[in-house]
Amino acid sequence: MHRAGQVTFHGFGLAQSMREQQGSRSLTSHGTLYKALSRLEEFGLLASGWEDAAANEGRPRRRLYELTGKGIHAAERAGADQAAGRTPRLAPGPA
Repeated sequence: MHRAGQVTFHGFGLAQSMREQQGSRSLTSHGTLYKALSRLEEFGLLASGWEDAAANEGRPRRRLYELTGKGIHAAERAGADQAAGRTPRLAPGPA
């Protein structure tokens, strides 16, 4: 889905995409992904809200996530780090 030019996504769809990539299996199990999404939201890298009821088509409501400006910047920086062979860091870690 798109809203205000930004791509929105839900956790289940993200988990499916991640499973298709090698090495992502541990993040997609038993709520670990949702805990990670929550942490990214706490860091200000994501915003979330519930999907509109009209968009559900009989399904349970889904939580939609969207990168914030800060999240877009962090993703771009992580992509540049990865391209340069460095380990990407999306959020500040312990000193």
